[in-house]
Amino acid sequence: MKYEVYQIDAFTDEIFGGNPACVVPLENWLPDDLLLKITQENAVAETAFFVVNGDKIHLRWFTPDLEMDLCGHATLATAHELISILNYPKNEIVFNTLSGDLLVTFENELYTLDFPSRKPIVDELPEIISKSLSIQPIETLKSRDYVLVYENESDIKDIQIDRQLFDQINLGTGGVIITSKGNNSDFVSRFFTPQATILEDPVTGSAHCSLIPYWSEKLNKNRLSAIQLSDRKGFLFCEQRDERVLISGKAKTYLIGSFWIE
Repeated sequence: MKYEVYQIDAFTDEIFGGNPACVVPLENWLPDDLLLKITQENAVAETAFFVVNGDKIHLRWFTPDLEMDLCGHATLATAHELISILNYPKNEIVFNTLSGDLLVTFENELYTLDFPSRKPIVDELPEIISKSLSIQPIETLKSRDYVLVYENESDIKDIQIDRQLFDQINLGTGGVIITSKGNNSDFVSRFFTPQATILEDPVTGSAHCSLIPYWSEKLNKNRLSAIQLSDRKGFLFCEQRDERVLISGKAKTYLIGSFWIE
């Protein structure tokens, strides 16, 4: 059977930037092991699969290793495919996901994700994580992910990860965020996932569910700009709203194709 696949660069206004995600529309759900194999064949950080169900769209996200409970850039990529390529009739979409119903709106070339706020709390830095880092943080917090706060942006750019040690950590669907105030934005970050096929995620929307409430409180402002400092770089516009966060960004289509499964 023939399936369509779209590769979208999310949180960027140019191809080869931001975070690439593949999006595969389905009429009915395929077995989970097959979804994982398709994701591995796509060889990007996340593949999103969706099935239209009335006014809602059932959305799931897979890395090459496992199914995720929340993914920002693949959600943005799916919205871009629906609205900008498939002519979805509305400028807002409700996705039914493992993290509940998620609203995405489109206005002035920006896709805005309405996601749950995951405010991190102060925690101790596990020794194995500490040993894997070339530069130590000044503060450690945790939500789904560990959030490690640094003195300045140069620390975020320069840090090295000892992967042999880092991969001894098991955080399930979580990872390690490193962050600081930004030189040209309110804050910057990078995101690493132990035991993952892809160690550093280029742009991580879900990480900002923790970063936004943290930096909103620190900087005493509800609207913030953010840059994820991977090689591809990602640009995000953020807003803290009580128990929710708004994460906005642009997207560019890189590839439209097909694959066949007998």
